[in-house]
Amino acid sequence: MLKEEQTVEQENKSKPDLYYKVDIVVIGAGQAGLSAAYHLQREGLEPGKGFVVLDDEFGAGGAWQHRWDSLTLSNVNGINDLPGLGFDEVIDKDDKAMQANVALPKYYEQYEKTFKLPVIRPVRVTEVIERNGRFLIKTNAVQFNARGIINATGTWKTPHCPKYPGWDKFKGIQLHTGQYKSAEEFKGKHVIVVGGGISAVQLLGEISKVTSTTWVTRRPPDFRNYEFTQEEGRDAVALVEARVREGLPVESVVSVTGLPYTPAIADLLESGVLDRKEMFQEITETGVKWADGTSMEADVIFWNTGFRHSIDHLAGLNLVNELGGIEMTGKLTTQVAKDPRIHLTGYGPSASTIGANRAGRAAAKELIDFLHLKQQ
Repeated sequence: MLKEEQTVEQENKSKPDLYYKVDIVVIGAGQAGLSAAYHLQREGLEPGKGFVVLDDEFGAGGAWQHRWDSLTLSNVNGINDLPGLGFDEVIDKDDKAMQANVALPKYYEQYEKTFKLPVIRPVRVTEVIERNGRFLIKTNAVQFNARGIINATGTWKTPHCPKYPGWDKFKGIQLHTGQYKSAEEFKGKHVIVVGGGISAVQLLGEISKVTSTTWVTRRPPDFRNYEFTQEEGRDAVALVEARVREGLPVESVVSVTGLPYTPAIADLLESGVLDRKEMFQEITETGVKWADGTSMEADVIFWNTGFRHSIDHLAGLNLVNELGGIEMTGKLTTQVAKDPRIHLTGYGPSASTIGANRAGRAAAKELIDFLHLKQQ
């Protein structure tokens, strides 16, 4: 190495790391993140100085902008108003043909503008560490230094696909819910749909209209003949909440509520589309094979097997316990018991659209109180 290069390298090493200093960093600008930002501002924190919101998307809308085109206002499940500005104040809810991946981003964009929220994008958080009693938030762009964190990254960026034996042998197409665009791409192909949740059933019905399908789940589907009420929703959330308060791994709200027996599901059952088969044991070059030796050829294996919480960037804080969960506390279980300066919205009960808004409010108020920011 030349002497001049050594000198430059030494100078760079001696320079202190530069961080944008702020009280609270919100990571993620989906529903929970925007709700938290709204309440942080309402509680008196100055946008840009008191708090910022970091989002790794190029535009507003969170995960909604990546939903499939066939998801419209007529069949979408779980649009909830953000605090202070109703969905129908921005979007014509009677336009049932409007795509959710158009309507929600438009709504979120207007929301950010209306309340002048300090959303910085596209910024991807790569790591969060603690140093001298503060958090260093490392990103692919500007670095941040904060007293507290509200993590609202959700699950969309971390799809879960169980790697069954033979996964790499399959010569067909494998994809996850998050990669789905439309049923038309599967015309003329036999599709094995894996998963027992709402998305799996909805997309199975859609795909079955244009091609042949087989439905596979680990457990028998839990159809329940009832109308899902707010009271039942609260009961389901309470069960999930109890688990995270004990530090147990999270279970989804849907795993508690089951699948509502709707007219659409009734039609699929009658037509035979929902003739469920148990989970296969192995993937072959041309399809799948069950434990009894039975095999089936397929062109596509479509995994509707859920998502995992996008919290890898928090790994350096050692929040996950020996049980594989994170012990949570606070009014709405958004506060990390191990470190009350960290709130996770979109984790556990607040992962549902029902709980995201309330979680954002609780996280903002509790974090401000804990850090004594109102007294400054």
